Amino acid sequence: MTGSSEKPVVIITGASSGIGETTARRFAEGGFNIVAVARRKERLQELAAQLAEKAQVVVVAGDVREADIPKRAVEAAINNFGRLDCLVNNAGAGKWAPVKDTDDDTLNEVIDISLKAPFRFAREALNVMGKGAAIINIGSVFGITSGMAGGAYSTVKAGLVGMTRSLACDYGPQGIRTNLVAPGVIKTEMTDAYWESDYFQRTNHEITPFDREGTADDVANLIYFLASPEGSYINGQTIALDGGWSSTKFVCAEALGR
Repeated sequence: MTGSSEKPVVIITGASSGIGETTARRFAEGGFNIVAVARRKERLQELAAQLAEKAQVVVVAGDVREADIPKRAVEAAINNFGRLDCLVNNAGAGKWAPVKDTDDDTLNEVIDISLKAPFRFAREALNVMGKGAAIINIGSVFGITSGMAGGAYSTVKAGLVGMTRSLACDYGPQGIRTNLVAPGVIKTEMTDAYWESDYFQRTNHEITPFDREGTADDVANLIYFLASPEGSYINGQTIALDGGWSSTKFVCAEALGR
């Protein structure tokens, strides 16, 4: 062990961009040291440099599908900080197609990145986590309600809900809580290319009963809350962060022709 941190420590997967990067910034503001996991080493190194005055960031570069990366990430936390207080399973695959149009390569990719990797990271983290620790899985409202062309994406996100509940049941008695954040559509690199398309607007924004779009900061703030003492009695929950999209049958006046 090369260090023992007084600060709490979080592992964040998919930390090089989008929700993962924003979450890393939020945890740094909140007093955490960070193990940042993603494929793009240069982006992680840039993030570490930018956060250096607020947090120590250890970079673990690699694909979450790699067999050894959960162990590498947990060892990075223990070897550098002597503890692990939170795991944020954020990395995911955004592949969309109806079931009959989904080939095995696509199916396996989505399962491996969005379900098997969170399972394996959680399994490894539980070896060193203690009372007060938190696992936060990042799913999607499409794992709650599904949607057009949900296919493998909605299937796997629903599986993540089940995994979250299983972890909450098995490890809650040890003081380790597990929850799932289910964002609606959030503008990131993954969604930017089609954000303004007519189809995307009609199937998302026009049936959301709120007066603004969701942001990566919204998601990061909820994740941080669930990791904090203020969220310490929340366990086994799937929390939709979508402006009411998944819980209402709202249709805007324009869509109704008013």
